[in-house]
Amino acid sequence: MSPRRGRCAVSLLVLALSLLAPACRSGGASRSATAHGEQSGAVGAATPGAAIPLGAIDPDADRFAYPYPVAYLELTSQRQQLRMAYIDVAPPAPNGRAVVLLHGKNFNAGDWATTIASLSRAGFRVVAPDQIGFGKSSKPERYQFSFTQLAANTRALLASLGIARSVVVGHSMGGMLAIRYAVAYPEATERLVLVDPIGLENYAALVPPRTVDDWYAEELKLTPERVREYQRDSYYGGAWTPEYEAHTRLLAGWTLHPEWWRVAWNSALTYDMIFNQPVVADLPRIRAPTRLVIGLRDRTALGRAFALPEVRRTMGDYPRLGKEAQRRIPNADLVEIPDAGHVPQVQAFPAFERALLEFLR
Repeated sequence: MSPRRGRCAVSLLVLALSLLAPACRSGGASRSATAHGEQSGAVGAATPGAAIPLGAIDPDADRFAYPYPVAYLELTSQRQQLRMAYIDVAPPAPNGRAVVLLHGKNFNAGDWATTIASLSRAGFRVVAPDQIGFGKSSKPERYQFSFTQLAANTRALLASLGIARSVVVGHSMGGMLAIRYAVAYPEATERLVLVDPIGLENYAALVPPRTVDDWYAEELKLTPERVREYQRDSYYGGAWTPEYEAHTRLLAGWTLHPEWWRVAWNSALTYDMIFNQPVVADLPRIRAPTRLVIGLRDRTALGRAFALPEVRRTMGDYPRLGKEAQRRIPNADLVEIPDAGHVPQVQAFPAFERALLEFLR
């Protein structure tokens, strides 16, 4: 081959490779997106530049306002750098004591606003975190959710704030976390308040087995209307007010966002935690003085829809579950609120406030 012909051949080869390169990169991107879609139930990341529907809220809730300033703890957990959002309110006249408020599964730190204001007036420093996977905190794609891990994260947050000992108040799923926290860190738990905690019955013994993928498929079906319907029927006994509506805004807005799958996946992982990590056996191990605050109209029972009809009717019987829990916790009393459902701190705040502050005196 002549030098001239050789140079022409090389030039043609370079040209051909340059034309093939974008196609290869495009194919690689397509394969990556497909793989991601397979893992995430065929729901991939949002298309860059995609229109965001009116009312949609991004997974990190960056533009969703909380009623108090939000700070972040940079947390290294399970070989990941995560952010844990929290509210920390100093009282105008400190009494030297602190209260940590642990939110429920469909709630966030900001939902404690009225309780924070009341405790602050009474002289308590109040810390209300968003657990990892919730609210404004990180939504990791791979995380081994456990109540032990969330309790450790909470303890790390309080230690970073210089709080060695506190009252622990947990609502709904936060009640399960509060139980695990009190058992794991008895020296750090001054008193324990459980507000309509879920997990007072062993769901895994009542509901047929479900995988994370099963929970994820259900979560992807959520819409703002379904969020309202569930909370109206399960939390408030069919009643609905603008105040109740306000507590659905974050979850309802998430369901409208193109990256809702990120929140839905974390929600599926936490459903798996709730069902496969019962805390009923922990109740006799609680050492802190404990108050149960139970709304007698509460009928919340996770997974009820998947249980057999004869089992479904027995689930979420809070008048019975509250009394059973009181008997199992060594140093516990029980306050029943007749006209409240699952969220007495919203639905019957004056009665809830009395029950809380009286116990903390």
